[in-house]
Amino acid sequence: MQLALIPEPDRLTIQVDEKRLDAAIATAFRDKVRSLIGNGGAAVTLDLSGVDFMDSSGLGAVIAIFKSMPAGRKLELTGLTPNVARVFQLTRMDTVLTIRPGGCAAAAGAPQGGGE
Repeated sequence: MQLALIPEPDRLTIQVDEKRLDAAIATAFRDKVRSLIGNGGAAVTLDLSGVDFMDSSGLGAVIAIFKSMPAGRKLELTGLTPNVARVFQLTRMDTVLTIRPGGCAAAAGAPQGGGE
């Protein structure tokens, strides 16, 4: 699993360098990100700009990470490619999770959700 950590004073950005976030790696992804959450500031940002495909297992992993965030900490998503953004839109999770522009998706003009 390819994850890059970008620590900042007020947040930890985790760049996901996997093309597919699917059943084959969803459990390992969830567990690895959960173990990294303690290493950052008030917010954790998942940069999904490298992810071209996400299935229900990948979505479930992101939701599990969201639910496991410690009190007072916030999970944000950024860099959604059009295919990944569509998964969040179709499931209406874009109204629950904070999705902000950034990464490759912002440069390409991909749609972004607005849940806060």
